[in-house]
Amino acid sequence: MIEVCRVEVSAGHLLLLNFDNGERRCFDISPYLQYPVFQRLRNPAFFSLARIDYGTVTWPGDIDIAPETLYHKSKPV
Repeated sequence: MIEVCRVEVSAGHLLLLNFDNGERRCFDISPYLQYPVFQRLRNPAFFSLARIDYGTVTWPGDIDIAPETLYHKSKPV
């Protein structure tokens, strides 16, 4: 299973991700903001609270995204 080992928040609801396979990729979370579980991430200050827990990106309130989704739906940087 692939894991995220580093996350940087960028403008426009982008996540710059480093994976444990050495790849650096960019994930745009904008399409997911329509779902109730992710609506708090619309707030840039809250979005900037992204951190790594157990190999994936998480936010307070038990908000997370599967590392496989982050990998397969992101673009190489």
